[in-house]
Amino acid sequence: MTMEMAVDIMRNLLQTGLLLAVPILGTATVVGLIVSLIQSITSLQEQTLTFVPKLICVSLAIIVSANFILRTLMEFCVSMLNLIPAMAQ
Repeated sequence: MTMEMAVDIMRNLLQTGLLLAVPILGTATVVGLIVSLIQSITSLQEQTLTFVPKLICVSLAIIVSANFILRTLMEFCVSMLNLIPAMAQ
């Protein structure tokens, strides 16, 4: 395996990981900001108020994006398995 191939594999790994994390982390960030804004407007400082909406929305985001996540992971896995013969040289 050459250095270029190793760098390309690492780049693909990081790119795929970031692509898979964006829907979940983006949802948690947006819901957290909205709940924080509502808390600051209404002066409610209950800590559990932020947890429940985030949990529900992140769960929904995982369910909605499960097809995309699984398809992307399968494509990445197949591409890595296809590179095994080239790594042995």
